[in-house]
Amino acid sequence: MLSERLQTRVMKALSSGYLDMEPLGGVRASLPAARDRQTPCLLYVHIPFCERLCPYCSFCRYPFDELRARAYFACLRSEMQMVARLGYAVESLYIGGGTPTILIDELARTIDYAHELFKLREVSCETNPNHLIPRVLDVLDGRVQRLSVGVQSFDDGLLKRMRRFDKYGSGEEILERLLASEARFESLNADMIFNFPSQTEDILIYDLACILESRVSQCTFYPLMASPAVEKSLAATVGKVDYRREAQFYELICEVLAAPACSSGSAPTHAHTLAPIPALSSSSTSDSTPAPTSAPTHTPALSLGLPQTSSAAFSFGSAWTFNASDTAMIDEYIINYEEYPAIGAGGFSYLSGSLYANTFSVDEYIRRLESGQMSVKQRSRFSKTSRMRYRLMMQLFGLELDKAAWKRDFGVGVAAGLPAEYAFFKAASAFAVDNKARITLTPKGRYLLVALMREFFIGVNGLRDLARSTLPPEEQDLVFT
Repeated sequence: MLSERLQTRVMKALSSGYLDMEPLGGVRASLPAARDRQTPCLLYVHIPFCERLCPYCSFCRYPFDELRARAYFACLRSEMQMVARLGYAVESLYIGGGTPTILIDELARTIDYAHELFKLREVSCETNPNHLIPRVLDVLDGRVQRLSVGVQSFDDGLLKRMRRFDKYGSGEEILERLLASEARFESLNADMIFNFPSQTEDILIYDLACILESRVSQCTFYPLMASPAVEKSLAATVGKVDYRREAQFYELICEVLAAPACSSGSAPTHAHTLAPIPALSSSSTSDSTPAPTSAPTHTPALSLGLPQTSSAAFSFGSAWTFNASDTAMIDEYIINYEEYPAIGAGGFSYLSGSLYANTFSVDEYIRRLESGQMSVKQRSRFSKTSRMRYRLMMQLFGLELDKAAWKRDFGVGVAAGLPAEYAFFKAASAFAVDNKARITLTPKGRYLLVALMREFFIGVNGLRDLARSTLPPEEQDLVFT
């Protein structure tokens, strides 16, 4: 897709500008106080610890050490109290990682403390498939309303390449655990990755078949995103990333899952059937063998009709016969809350038109909090143009841009404020609706936003790479294991 390649180059240039960070001076560096203590917001909490580190992951993550992790959780609660003192009216808590459920007693204590500090409406939390067990789920029950599970793929060959098979179980085991967990939460999301170098269409179709059998209330499909720090480990495990198939794979996903309005409206372009789930136990066990694709249990047609809650997320809602919530979990919390504070090592806050970055070092994080400091170390002040670009990207990724709110906040219309970007999307036939009230996207536009977000997150991963490079040697040895 020519427009995607052009957009990728433009986005790389844009990211290098408005993601430039400056150090925050002074030993008492802090997030700003809330501008409006009545406006509800979301608090992002980062838990960096994992049993083992995935080769493709650029997030702040550390090998699990219980003593360090318990000290970290205690500091998180201290920083949470600092956020409350700054006046933020937190109504939603999003806990990401890493593996947030790695110390379930500490996680429960942290969630309970958040309820003491804030009037929480909901708690969202990420986890991994090996934690979908009664010992963990019983504690989350009633504390977490929305759970997102990092599945990535059900294909055993891919799981082995990702070094997840021994750690999290086979595709069959993951599916069984999802099925056993579906009634416990208002929203159960399966987080998937597509466009792995060794992934074939058959493997992707197999993943889609497993999703349909899993009875999750939502699934998200994100393209594989590489950053310089993980390129070598990626190449050595799953292979070198190639973005040329990305649009084709995204179209296939939409053909299987999306409502007619989300698709091209024409007949499906891929002639194939979905893999039978009974054959799951014989899924690919080598790096090169694709998943089985014998007699179908589903066909990739437009009739499934699932609504999209973002360009990457598909909600099953009441499509299942069990009591699934129609309120889908937006895995990317930044869609629902444009501004948000973040606590924990490696966290990013976006407040008052500035991006704030916390220390990437767990040891420094603990030292700072134990001495009464917040973890924020750097800031990037967004220009008006950068703030408009950020709004355009986030709202369109969430499928609709509110023109009245845009004009109220920026004083100009979208076309006048971002003429080049607006013209690019118009020329690419990205807009389905473009009237006085709103902008929505065509199927092509939805893919362009997926590609745009991919480049943005690669830019953010570049910040993480830079932070990782400044860690002391003993911590660098940990995060690159």
